Amino acid sequence: MQSRVHGFSVVGELRWRVWDGVVADVWEVTCTETATGEYISPDPRLFVALDLNPGGSFVLSHDGTEIARHDKLGTMSFVPAGFAVHGEARGLTRIRHLDLHFSEAAVTRRFGKALDRARLARVRLQIDDTKMAWLAASIAEECANHPALHDLYGAGLVDALLALLFDVRRDAERRRPGLSRQQLALVTDFIEANCFGTIRLGELAELARLSETYFSHAFKASTGQPPHRWQMQARIRKVQALLLKDDVNLSEIATTAGFADQAHFTRAFKGIVGLTPAEWRRGAHRAQK
Repeated sequence: MQSRVHGFSVVGELRWRVWDGVVADVWEVTCTETATGEYISPDPRLFVALDLNPGGSFVLSHDGTEIARHDKLGTMSFVPAGFAVHGEARGLTRIRHLDLHFSEAAVTRRFGKALDRARLARVRLQIDDTKMAWLAASIAEECANHPALHDLYGAGLVDALLALLFDVRRDAERRRPGLSRQQLALVTDFIEANCFGTIRLGELAELARLSETYFSHAFKASTGQPPHRWQMQARIRKVQALLLKDDVNLSEIATTAGFADQAHFTRAFKGIVGLTPAEWRRGAHRAQK
């Protein structure tokens, strides 16, 4: 995650755990009167206010407009990938919060086609839900637990919180069998690592030990997308990291990422992100200033 902070000081040690691709960080910080921060992440993130001093609030803004005010314990905000936010402490002297970082692949591995992937791109602010707050507090507690409980405990808490966050319902209409969780993890990790190159359907099918036809249907049943679309999204996520570097021009990025030319790169990027690479880069740089 790209961040620039001023006036925040970490108290004690950072507590963190990882459960199947979801990173949980518990931060405790003190704040000055002018404490601020700029944040932009290539992956989705859930912010949860666990504890703060009475009368204090942590305010989130986007493009100069206030969008959320966290002044109550257990409130949370979901920030999609690439969405720039400005954080500001108002009357805040201390705050303890939980951050959950996860990729689209990590969420899809859990829920498959039952997940409405559009929700991953939708900002949700100042969520105030008793069940979700309890789950978030339990995840934070497990991050500090020593010795830690079995990974299935923390993973179950994370699964439950994400199911509520994205309103994942039982997929009663599923007709085709999908990939197992292990097969899907193996295949999506391979795509992520090799997304700039040419990936043949046969390679992926072989990893899953299935025929190409069966694999193609099973992958779409699990993710809601064909393998080539999944690869393109992985490619664009890595491209976004390159765009944050000023010394790399668009034509160089297009070549590095395996696109035929800059025009092809621009069309593909806009098809996934909704902005041209140049527009996205300008917005990301504004958020970092």
